[in-house]
Amino acid sequence: MDFILWILQGFALAPYHLVMAILNPGAWLDWSNPEAVMRFIYYGGSSEFFFVVFTTFLVITGLGMAWKRSILWNGVIALEAMANGIGRLFAWAGLLMVIQQIVIVFIQRIFAQATMSFGFGTGLEFDISWWAEELKLYNAMVVCLCVTYTFVQGSHVRVDLVYSAVGHRTKRMIDMFGSIVFMMPAVILTYMYAWFFMWRHLVLPNASATGNLDRMIQQSAVFRWNVETIGFSPNGFNAYFLFKILIVIFCVLVFLQAVAFFWRSYLEWLEGEESAGKYSDKDKMGDAEAEMAAAIH
Repeated sequence: MDFILWILQGFALAPYHLVMAILNPGAWLDWSNPEAVMRFIYYGGSSEFFFVVFTTFLVITGLGMAWKRSILWNGVIALEAMANGIGRLFAWAGLLMVIQQIVIVFIQRIFAQATMSFGFGTGLEFDISWWAEELKLYNAMVVCLCVTYTFVQGSHVRVDLVYSAVGHRTKRMIDMFGSIVFMMPAVILTYMYAWFFMWRHLVLPNASATGNLDRMIQQSAVFRWNVETIGFSPNGFNAYFLFKILIVIFCVLVFLQAVAFFWRSYLEWLEGEESAGKYSDKDKMGDAEAEMAAAIH
């Protein structure tokens, strides 16, 4: 009973918390004030934030279902366009990774240099080992920032046991169920861990998922930035905090894609088989065999 009351209270207070956050941006965005930073950290992983996000999702979904279907289609178009735009941009990180690896081999093996410098005028100069370890960042960018782009394009490899054997509407019901029951809860749990994991490598005192707001405001008296710059080797890559930030961004992108996927699945279920793939922006490979292979997988 207490749990049900807590949920109802969370939904009831969600509009209030949203309005207060909009009307008082300095209370959580003025990072020159340690108290504002601690509020941002607390609310970013709080139940209040969860209820605000989920209530917003329910309201938009309800409006689209009961009033104008175009609200949901516009949401699908916008979210999928964002996923495609981010993915297509950061997919180039794969090419940069290959080019940088080739340059490293030439500099280290042929020219026998211990350092590399990039840039004009005052270049960015680090040890070869720094640039070699930094290649992992490109890989992380591709994984974290291109995941929703890959999902929108239908390029993930899947093991199909039931899906292909059922009809259009059953497929869309499976998609809706999967996005709500599996995709959203999984990414929310990952986000809750990643959020505080990220901040523990950026600030002191360490942020805790179990801390309440009053305690964190009190801790702001001894607040200081403590960005992690420790590498695995003396001259190695020393910006591993970027990986923690990428995990959080990954969770946000996947959650938004789960929302878009639920809306698309509902609309395609409602409008029938002729709406399958409506407004989708799929890449054209220019190779019929390659496109057929991509469709199969």
